[in-house]
Amino acid sequence: MKIYNTLSKQKEEFVPIEPGKVRMYVCGPTVYNYIHIGNARPMIVFDTVRRYMEHKGFEVNYVSNFTDVDDKIIKKAVEEGVDSSVISERYIAECKKDMADLNVRPATTHPKATEEIGGMLDMINTLIEKGHAYVGADGTVYFKTRSFKGYGKLSHKNIDDLQGGNRSLLVSGEDQKEDPLDFVLWKPKKEGEPYWESPWCNGRPGWHIECSVMSKKYLGEEIDIHAGGEDLVFPHHENEIAQSEAANGKTFAKYWMHNAFLNIDNKKMSKSAGNFFTVREISEKYDLQVVRFFMLSAHYRSPLNFSAELMAAAKNGYDRILTSVSNLKYLMENTAVTEMTEDEKALVKEAEGYILKFDEAMDDDFNTADAIAAIFELVKFANQNADAGKSKEFLKALLDEIKMLSDICGLIVEKEEEILDSDIEKLIEERQNARKNKDFKRADEIRDELLNKGIILEDTREGVKWKRA
Repeated sequence: MKIYNTLSKQKEEFVPIEPGKVRMYVCGPTVYNYIHIGNARPMIVFDTVRRYMEHKGFEVNYVSNFTDVDDKIIKKAVEEGVDSSVISERYIAECKKDMADLNVRPATTHPKATEEIGGMLDMINTLIEKGHAYVGADGTVYFKTRSFKGYGKLSHKNIDDLQGGNRSLLVSGEDQKEDPLDFVLWKPKKEGEPYWESPWCNGRPGWHIECSVMSKKYLGEEIDIHAGGEDLVFPHHENEIAQSEAANGKTFAKYWMHNAFLNIDNKKMSKSAGNFFTVREISEKYDLQVVRFFMLSAHYRSPLNFSAELMAAAKNGYDRILTSVSNLKYLMENTAVTEMTEDEKALVKEAEGYILKFDEAMDDDFNTADAIAAIFELVKFANQNADAGKSKEFLKALLDEIKMLSDICGLIVEKEEEILDSDIEKLIEERQNARKNKDFKRADEIRDELLNKGIILEDTREGVKWKRA
């Protein structure tokens, strides 16, 4: 298996740190609104990477965070006159719903920034002690960028040519930097903002420190894969490397994977251009399984253009798979022959060649475009060789192969039976009992399980209400 490593700018053989195990961190969204269609691409891409790794027999520890303290979250909370946690919790739930609708599996762990403040304080303190960070007059803590000799190695930028990676909303204390390249690790609170106590000032963390801390806590000091959109290469991922390696004294991540941008009708997506769409808005027009199919129809490192014409083509492609699966199931239900003949066994053996083609494509830096082409070849083979005279065993073998490859891509080709109201009520009762017993892990698992089945829970003063998505 080869992965294109942004760090080396070339494909490298994948060798995990620990045999048989993969530690993978994917930067998640800042939860101040519904996720947009651009957010969906890395979610789908790296969910597929995870699925394929598991198909190959790896045990994958997959961590993806929620940034639940941020200027945009605070701004929206002020506008609505509510606590910022109300905004973040609302949109975490909405994000999980969209992920479920896209058939993106929940991560092994979904840490939240606000729940990891203690770890951030510890890492910042370590960086200060090691001479990689300093405290400004107002208590702002900065990372001393030039103290880390490897800075720029991921983005392949020369440190002397760089501008400071300031975000659009400047933090207090910008004028206290010793060097324009230094970035904020901790910043003082402003009136009406959430804050935490620290040795330097009451305040909150900078954006970059959270991923370094959460990755270390849930995956260890060295991880196999760190991934996200290409917009995160600089400054976010560059700063993560600097923080983590300066604090821990070890290589942070072996492989860095980045997906290319998604454009809308050949234009960069933006609100000002009027081509900004949330996943929720897209779902009103397209089946989100078609959206997932579309996202995987191009290599993840290739720019992808979202348009009505391309979505129509994706729907046709996805429907070809659904039609073949439906046909095989119909034939299975209507044939009296059970066991395979020798000729059928030979055909099944031939069909396995398409699985090899699929694996070869995915082993080559997760080339989902070629992998889907292999599924189409298998579908064509099944359509040509499946008929009413074939055995159940033969038809099932073809069906299972199509379903297996589709599932690796996260494509649902068989509709699950709808969960009964009575079963929903039983799970809600179990969740309530878990919460009473302070078993919050189980309570969250039940919420996620129902969410994956399209059931949305709402905790109200009158009790738990639910609805189907």
